[in-house]
Amino acid sequence: MARQLDGKVAVVTGAASGIGLASTEALLASGARVVMVDRDEAAMAALRGRHGDAVMPLRINLLDPKDCATLVPRALELAGQIDILHANAGAYVGGDLVDNDNDAIDRMLNLNVNVVMKNVHDVLPHMIARRTGDIIVTSSLAAHFPTPWEPVYASSKWAINCFVQTVRRQVFKHGIRVGSISPGPVITALLADWPPEKLQEARESGSLLEAGEVAEVVTFMLTRPRGMTIRDVVMMPTHFDL
Repeated sequence: MARQLDGKVAVVTGAASGIGLASTEALLASGARVVMVDRDEAAMAALRGRHGDAVMPLRINLLDPKDCATLVPRALELAGQIDILHANAGAYVGGDLVDNDNDAIDRMLNLNVNVVMKNVHDVLPHMIARRTGDIIVTSSLAAHFPTPWEPVYASSKWAINCFVQTVRRQVFKHGIRVGSISPGPVITALLADWPPEKLQEARESGSLLEAGEVAEVVTFMLTRPRGMTIRDVVMMPTHFDL
């Protein structure tokens, strides 16, 4: 892979597993240094062991408001600059709304919506001052279709899809690109919360994506000429039908 991101620093949240880990590895392969934001210190240390100083682990509990507020200043202390924010951390609540737990709903909405907004809010002054930057948010196919088996999760992604499109219009004048990646079902730990019959159906029909495939598209978005913004990419497994 061409090292098109040499000299860049990326911050990836939820970086120790799934799409976040795949994104981290793709960014490293493209020449970027990556601040990995997660709570799984062992997983981050393992990647640093393979890639050395290009990996900068940063243990943060994003659901703790005080801890979350330290993300940008601590990342800048580690890396000196932030060129890319991949706001990827998220949670999943599926099934019938009547069966959902209120605490789980609060946690998911905080992580999928509030934390993303706060992370983007906190990094913008740095990017505005430098007149450049890229922000990519991990959204979902659920942001584009009222998925009946996951109303809470889908609602969080609809909200963040609106956030991406409106913030993009506010900040492009500063040289900052904002976009989202909206994959269909990806083979990650989040699928463990899918309704068993839906998961079985997807496995049998080949209707799942690999995290690495999503990461390839993230890299594609980041390596377009500065005059081009990929606002949103919807990725669907060929055999997945809503």
